[in-house]
Amino acid sequence: MNYLNLDQNKTKNTVKEMNVLLADYQLYYQKLRNYHWNIVGQNFFDLHEQFEEMYDDAKLKIDEIAERILTLRFQPESNLSEYLKITNLKESSSDVSDRDMVSNLLDDHGTIIKQMRKVVEVADENNDEGTIDLIGAYIRELEKTSWMLDAWIMKIGDKRNA
Repeated sequence: MNYLNLDQNKTKNTVKEMNVLLADYQLYYQKLRNYHWNIVGQNFFDLHEQFEEMYDDAKLKIDEIAERILTLRFQPESNLSEYLKITNLKESSSDVSDRDMVSNLLDDHGTIIKQMRKVVEVADENNDEGTIDLIGAYIRELEKTSWMLDAWIMKIGDKRNA
């Protein structure tokens, strides 16, 4: 790992948190596929398309997280059974309303952002700017998607922070 000039012991901590993030993204990706396939009702067209855009984005992030772990000279987790053990997320039923789907995803976003911040915190202890840069961009993007989903679920007259 000399070419990266990072402390291998500190990098292990970063990779541990990144593997949790990878597991979170795998469950999030599958939940988005589930919702994409099973959305019904008057919001079908909008949410069917939105969920597809979101799972395409999640698929890219899954690959980039795994490749960052490989760049750090470690092996990413790659088994569903291990993902289920270490993820912070829960699976979802297919039989939920459109509003519940969006609400569930917003909850997941909060959990994923929290995990991303853990990754950034641990990476910062090792001066791992590459990981910080990658995950920092993910935080910004997921916050924006969360704002859009939150706006979709809001009712007219709901108050925003003043």
